[in-house]
Amino acid sequence: MSGRKGPGTPTGADWLWGKRQRAPRGRRPVLHLDRIVAEAIAIADEEGLAALSMQRLAARLGSGTMSLYRHVSTKDDLVSLMLDTAIGPPPEEPAEPGHWRVAIERWARDTRDIFLRHPWALALVTTPRLMGPNETARLESAMAAMSGAGLPPHDVLNSVLLVNGYVRGAVQSSVDHQESAFGHELIRRAQDRFPHLHAVLSQGEPAEGFEFGLQRVLDGIELYLGRA
Repeated sequence: MSGRKGPGTPTGADWLWGKRQRAPRGRRPVLHLDRIVAEAIAIADEEGLAALSMQRLAARLGSGTMSLYRHVSTKDDLVSLMLDTAIGPPPEEPAEPGHWRVAIERWARDTRDIFLRHPWALALVTTPRLMGPNETARLESAMAAMSGAGLPPHDVLNSVLLVNGYVRGAVQSSVDHQESAFGHELIRRAQDRFPHLHAVLSQGEPAEGFEFGLQRVLDGIELYLGRA
């Protein structure tokens, strides 16, 4: 993606990890990085990431396109900031740490809610990239919770990635189901030949489907713990 970089311009890592241009003291300018990122996220939430362009964003903000490049160097950097902002910090931990399974359940549900609010983020988290501070903090919080199970560090990471992979897949399936017209056609055609399938599909996607899958994944980890 194109951008405007010059000598001393912060890199993508700088934007993500805190080396950002600060607003001068006093009254905050109308156009600032937080507002730019928030409006970019709003466009992606409403119409998908493909609808986002620097020109479209500038028009929405009531500014010139070149004005955006004073705050963020490239569209790639902007998308990285959008992703980390959308992900946000990890859920607050209770004052008294509880069972690892309860903590991971909380983390998984919170992660699911994030991707349901920002489905465009699903495709981004599977691409090679530098993770931002919020995403890294969420991974760290999940590993801290999982470490209470007494597993070695690599097994802790693999368990967290297993749960995270399930969450992403479940949300993607839910998004695809909502956006697809094929499901309605299958319901119509399956009524006579596939009565069991029709009975399930005609009820829509059950809210407890996510919980069923999550509990089975955690059951598997718990079974592994008993053998380790």
